[in-house]
Amino acid sequence: MGDYDVAIIGAGIAGASLAWSLLKAAPSLRVALIEMEARPGYHTTGRSAAFWVESYGGPAIVPLSRASRGFFGAPPAGFGPLLAPRPGLTIEAPDDPGGLERMAAEFDVGGVAYRWLNAAEMAALPSGPMLRPEWNRRGLVEDDCHDIDVAALHQGYLRGVDGARPTLITDAEVTRLERRSGRWHIATPAGDLVATTIVNAAGAWADKVAALAGAAPRGVQPLRRTMAVLRLDPPPPADLMVVMDAAGRFYFKPDGGRLWLSPHDETPDVAHDVRPDELDLAMVIDRFEKATTVKVLRLESSWAGLRSFAPDRVPVFGFDGAVDGLFWCAGQGGFGIQTAPAAGELCAALLLGVTPLLDPVPYLATRVV
Repeated sequence: MGDYDVAIIGAGIAGASLAWSLLKAAPSLRVALIEMEARPGYHTTGRSAAFWVESYGGPAIVPLSRASRGFFGAPPAGFGPLLAPRPGLTIEAPDDPGGLERMAAEFDVGGVAYRWLNAAEMAALPSGPMLRPEWNRRGLVEDDCHDIDVAALHQGYLRGVDGARPTLITDAEVTRLERRSGRWHIATPAGDLVATTIVNAAGAWADKVAALAGAAPRGVQPLRRTMAVLRLDPPPPADLMVVMDAAGRFYFKPDGGRLWLSPHDETPDVAHDVRPDELDLAMVIDRFEKATTVKVLRLESSWAGLRSFAPDRVPVFGFDGAVDGLFWCAGQGGFGIQTAPAAGELCAALLLGVTPLLDPVPYLATRVV
């Protein structure tokens, strides 16, 4: 099927952003994106309810999010608008005293901007009439938060840059990897190809791909995240903030007159076409009803996706260190969308052997986790 300089296994946001960044830096590079599904982004990327929140992921992830902000705010040609403003509000459960202080301390470590709200200020927000009084006493607001148009971001990356684009190969689950004479021979149902370097951007399947390449696993664990779409009475206001529980038991935001609600679950799972669990859906709806005054009319739809983390919850970037020609771009968890611009550029720099703008050391695949 072809001969490439770099073959990226996985065409979700991780692989697509890296391909784009590589071609931006080196337009003549021959880059293949190998996707096991019929269309790229079918699993985690296509099921993301992403919004850009600087604090998301904790202090180790903040530098990647912050470095991605400029790209989102002023997208390159071929992307179009990517952000829609939606501030983030963190609230505190009655049974979680000190939850907001805990979050504020984490924000302070990462240098994240936020402000405190008292009860009167909380009542004046669009969420004021929705929240029960015991949930509405105080809050933390991050003003620089935004909904992300995930499809526009992903498709922009796949289109390439300045006429240079990767070769997208779909329905091509990698079944064999073999290193011979300094080249990788890659077997797929769509045909075989050869590449000097392979990139493991396989998300939940990252450790499986590593095993095919003869590399040690990095403990990348898929975790299930569930989303419910609810019809409410009254409907959620369009300018409702993203509302997050400091204890991490739910978050919600409006979308087209409906409410997207997640239990913020992280249930260990295996790499597969994941589906939502009925108990998770019932549990989060119950939590929502106990925290709010609105009536849930019906559950309109639901879905689940896999968020994959290394044991230290920090992305795994860089050359394997033990297997020649194997590069990792995995473990981005739930922050892979909002960190994609910086992560793609960082990994491209490491692949091309140039000095990255961000310090790569905390993310290197050779670290001990």
